[in-house]
Amino acid sequence: MPTKPTDIGTNRTGIATSPIDSQRTIKAAKAAGAGPSPAHNGHALEVERIARSRDAGPVGTVPPPATVKGMAKTLVERLQGHKPTVFIDKLGERLAFERTGTRLYEALLAKFEVAEVHAGGPTRAELEKIRDDEHRHVGILRDAMLHIGADPTAMTPGADVVGVAGLGWIQVLTDPRTTLTQCLDVILIAELADGDGWMLLTSLADALDFDDLSKQFQAALVEEEEHLMLVRGWIAAALLGQAGVAPTPPVRSV
Repeated sequence: MPTKPTDIGTNRTGIATSPIDSQRTIKAAKAAGAGPSPAHNGHALEVERIARSRDAGPVGTVPPPATVKGMAKTLVERLQGHKPTVFIDKLGERLAFERTGTRLYEALLAKFEVAEVHAGGPTRAELEKIRDDEHRHVGILRDAMLHIGADPTAMTPGADVVGVAGLGWIQVLTDPRTTLTQCLDVILIAELADGDGWMLLTSLADALDFDDLSKQFQAALVEEEEHLMLVRGWIAAALLGQAGVAPTPPVRSV
């Protein structure tokens, strides 16, 4: 009985498993070609989506500042031609993303406990450190929102969007059938997006003259880049180990 996803098993999803039935399916598909073409159906779907998008409101809106100080800061920035609500939205988005990141690594720790970790793979201490980094980043973003008078408990439009997007990642990592390697593939996607998110947030903080926040965001970005490097290495080590290929020692510059 197969015990690993890379073992050969009774996978019947491809048409090659039933040559006779597959030929009938192909023949029926060709016969149906007299009807509306896939391109035509796709165009109709696009037209419908465009119509609905024109009539739809936004996913949400940025809540008003939580304090009088925050309101004053917002008005001052508006008078200078800036729109600080964009910054508040991205702060809320990052906060939601880092909260999801913390949960992802919590789930990954459970996968680690039952995994056959290959040489060069993660240690529990490394995973816990990254989990703690993500959790600490949540606090940085919460304090940043309070600093500018925003409400960190409110869900901004950006936070709503990344929350929905992250549901698929959570589902993969909490599925009992998925492996540590499969989950690391998902973590890699999250870490790639995470780095770009911090980079954009740092740029916004610089442009709005929040120098103190910019320094904190830059420090978080450096940590996220370290996370990304580690995850890439763990995936490479896992795949080489599973394929029975000896890992190539990293080339170090002198």
